[in-house]
Amino acid sequence: MLRKLEKAEQKWGGSNKLIDQWLKSRRKLLVHYCQIAGLPPYGKSEKSLPSFEQVKIFCDLLVDYVSEGHFEIYDTVVNACGEYGESSKNLAQQMLPQITPTTNIALDFNDKYAETQDDHVFSQLDKDLSELAQNMENRFELEDELLEMLYRKHSEHAPQV
Repeated sequence: MLRKLEKAEQKWGGSNKLIDQWLKSRRKLLVHYCQIAGLPPYGKSEKSLPSFEQVKIFCDLLVDYVSEGHFEIYDTVVNACGEYGESSKNLAQQMLPQITPTTNIALDFNDKYAETQDDHVFSQLDKDLSELAQNMENRFELEDELLEMLYRKHSEHAPQV
C-alpha cells in the first residue's frame, strides 16, 4: 500500500492542495498501520502485539481519515468535478456509495479496538488488521479514481504556460 501511495504522490502531488492534504493523511495512516502490524520497515525481531496506546492512536487516525473523506474531501471533489461538467460530477457521485461500506468496516474496527484493553479481543488483532488492510486497499483504489478524475480535469483546464 505504501508503494501505491508513493506512486500516487509522484503522479498527483503538488497539483492541488486538496490532493496533497488527502495523500498526507493517507501516508500518516499507512505508516501507523505498518507500525502496529509490525510490517517493514517497522517489523520487530520478536513477535508481539502492539501496545494499547499504539492501537488507540491508529484508531484515531483511521476515524480521522474516513471522516475527512466523507465530511470534507468527497464533497469538495464532487463539486470540483462539477465545475467541468455534469457528467464528471455524476461520475464522482456514483463512486461515493461504493466507498461507504469501507467506512463502515473501518468504524467497526475502531469500535472494537479503540477503547478495549481486553486481551481476548486483542488476540484477534492480526486477523482484523489483515481484513482492514484489504478493505482500505479497496477504498484507496476508489479514492484514487476520484483523485485521477480531479487531477485530469484540473490539468485539462489549467492555464498553459
